[in-house]
Amino acid sequence: MISSMKIFQLLNFLFLIYILPAQAQWTNRYPKVQDHGHHVYLEGFELPILTSGPMDPAPSPVNNQLAFAAKGWLWLLDLQTMAAKRITSSPGMDSRPEWSSDGKKLVFIRDDGSDTHIVVLDLITNNETVLIDEPAIDLDPFFSPDRELVYYASAVNGSIDLWSINLSTGERQPITDDRGVQRRPVAHPGGSQLIYLNKIGSYNSVVLLDLESGTERTLVEDRLTSQADMTLNNDGTLMAYTWPYDGGYEIRLLTLDVPNSSLRLTVSEGMPLAPAFSGDGRWIYYAEAGENERTELKRISVNGGNPENMEISSWDWDAPKGKIKIITKVDGVTQPVRLNVTDATGHPVIPDEGAVRSDGQNGMVFFYSNGEIILEAPEGAVEITAVQGFLTEATVQKTQVRSGTTEAITIELERIWHPNASGWYSGDNHFHLNYGGTYQLDPEDIMLDMKGEGLDVAFPLLANLHNRFLQQELWGWKNEGLPMIRIGQEVRSHFLGHLSLIGTTELYWPWIWGPFYEVYGKDDRTNAAPLRFARSQGGLGGYVHPVRPQNPFSEEGAQSVPVSLVADCVLGEVDLIEVGCLWTDELGTGSMWHQILNIGVPLAASSGSDVMNDYYRTMAVGAARVFVKPKGELTEKSYLDALKNGQSFVSNGPMLEFLAGDKGPGEVIETDSRSFNWSLSVHSALPYDKVEIYINGAVVWAKEVNVDAGSHNYKGSLKVPVGGWVTARVHGGEVKWPFMDSYPFAETSPVWFGEIGSTDPQVAKAAAAKLLKVLKVSRESLIQGYGETPIPNLISQFDRAEDRLKEIVNSP
Repeated sequence: MISSMKIFQLLNFLFLIYILPAQAQWTNRYPKVQDHGHHVYLEGFELPILTSGPMDPAPSPVNNQLAFAAKGWLWLLDLQTMAAKRITSSPGMDSRPEWSSDGKKLVFIRDDGSDTHIVVLDLITNNETVLIDEPAIDLDPFFSPDRELVYYASAVNGSIDLWSINLSTGERQPITDDRGVQRRPVAHPGGSQLIYLNKIGSYNSVVLLDLESGTERTLVEDRLTSQADMTLNNDGTLMAYTWPYDGGYEIRLLTLDVPNSSLRLTVSEGMPLAPAFSGDGRWIYYAEAGENERTELKRISVNGGNPENMEISSWDWDAPKGKIKIITKVDGVTQPVRLNVTDATGHPVIPDEGAVRSDGQNGMVFFYSNGEIILEAPEGAVEITAVQGFLTEATVQKTQVRSGTTEAITIELERIWHPNASGWYSGDNHFHLNYGGTYQLDPEDIMLDMKGEGLDVAFPLLANLHNRFLQQELWGWKNEGLPMIRIGQEVRSHFLGHLSLIGTTELYWPWIWGPFYEVYGKDDRTNAAPLRFARSQGGLGGYVHPVRPQNPFSEEGAQSVPVSLVADCVLGEVDLIEVGCLWTDELGTGSMWHQILNIGVPLAASSGSDVMNDYYRTMAVGAARVFVKPKGELTEKSYLDALKNGQSFVSNGPMLEFLAGDKGPGEVIETDSRSFNWSLSVHSALPYDKVEIYINGAVVWAKEVNVDAGSHNYKGSLKVPVGGWVTARVHGGEVKWPFMDSYPFAETSPVWFGEIGSTDPQVAKAAAAKLLKVLKVSRESLIQGYGETPIPNLISQFDRAEDRLKEIVNSP
């Protein structure tokens, strides 16, 4: 008989699978793991990170040494002198070291930027042995107490399961075969048990497994614990673990015999990560990032008390090294930029302070400079790539680092367009400052990022991480001047569709409801309620990451459209639709947007990267953005007004200036003539494949192009329709820096004919028929999802939308 807990886990797993496909365009950087719609959380939560300071501390079981990861290599720290020496020097990123019980070997993860491997280092001979090298994610190696086995996690069979490998014979054996993620095996000193992290859907737990009988016991459990980690003391009686609470993360302690009772050792000053007991069981070492996002080594007594900073006195690279001073100028002026720097082996070179991230689209480690930065690197060649958001082409320069010296280099970049000078300002209306990642960021921390990306406006959205409502203390925070930062909210009925609320003065409650949520699972609440709430406060509300497939009107595609999107849009409840987003498809979302415009609903286009900015593995804020042309000075109000009125274009790279007649996006052509002239200037840091002009959702002019990066002009003349709108679109081509989405894309908001919301009656009928088909699929999902729960409010919303669409279809 299946236990109630197993059923609960399965439901949560199905919940995860249900919601992810509707949110995916970019899928994965690392080998695909079965049953994950995309890897943004998998790679953000489970894979190692690159830091300039100490990470993954591993105290020796036999002496006064501690291994740790930093700068992408492993180091050995003498805990008496606090001197650290580098012990690996590979091109890859080495992390998560664990000791053999005799203190003679380390086993660790090596990350080559697109896959992970398991490596053993013999500390006596300094020889390395690649233990596991599969085309699959391999993680978290741990020696058995008798040193005969290494336990590890691997996705070689599809999902991430626990495995063992015999070090003498090479024989590999699976230990678990559940769905979801089972990783971080920690062997009990007695040899017959291990503990591990078990993540099935949103349900996460630490499990004690008896290796002989196969029986399991849950020690602690919660929802979406993201950075959870744990360690056992030397006799296996105590487990220290990093665990979330509403205000952050904390380190807790429990006994394996009585796991239901635990105590808190320390709360987070930043984010306490990777706890590890000392060999004698007296101390718990861990890493935590400070205000400058540099990780520090800390420890706390097993008896509690104040954490102790373990400051490293010296860093011995075991090789010649030097420094490089990089000065970046944009149009001749020293300015912030995004940088990628690698040494002669291709290993990332990173700064001592500030957040470091890895671009999942291009595989490049990046950080920001305020215009002048000094980096330390091994002697030899280094390659530097610099960009300023969408505004410049990538500039690549090489130089030499010389031992014991500081070499200076100046990199000159030129903007391909000056949007501010033409009255345009760019904004990222949807991303998350902190969302279960390894940093704990403040709004001020993204100022440099925005300047380095040429981004003028940012709306980081507060959101729930399942049952935790994150960073409510930031509500109302704002800064003066540019770049402009305002806090918004993401309201998440996973079932009905996610919404962004920006420009509001109060938080909307509840943040979550509907099927798959326990507390508000039967709430008969429409998404229109928070959308109306936003309008009542002078703000804007809209659907985010709405459409994954390129054809949302196919039978399969309609099933991935957010359940309430069509009904709410048809009834005019929605201000914005997020046409540009890293996790959905711009062409598919654009197709849905066009049909809504075609029935006379002037739905405004928005864009947001939806990056989780506290992740190491994430794209840049502003990787998808909207450009608006406000009237007069840029203020929060003028920005929101221009966004709502469609004085805008969305982009993940190319930038557009479009005129129909003499009117731009959001304006109206009032003409009695039978044709109109149009002009389009495209400014792009990368080549693109196609330029298209749409009238009422149909391509009326198209050109396949083979142009270099830079500015290019197009023009023509077209017939004036009886009503409706016209937009310009650019898309297709190879993606590399500075872009970070799956393909280049940009589209203007519509220029309307006659009046805003005008239609061509025949086009409107066809659009309404298409939307009716999607609405039917959505209604079926609605009824199935709520089951026997009465939902008269939701049904009424769908009925009214259906009536409106049928009215259009049946109109003369």
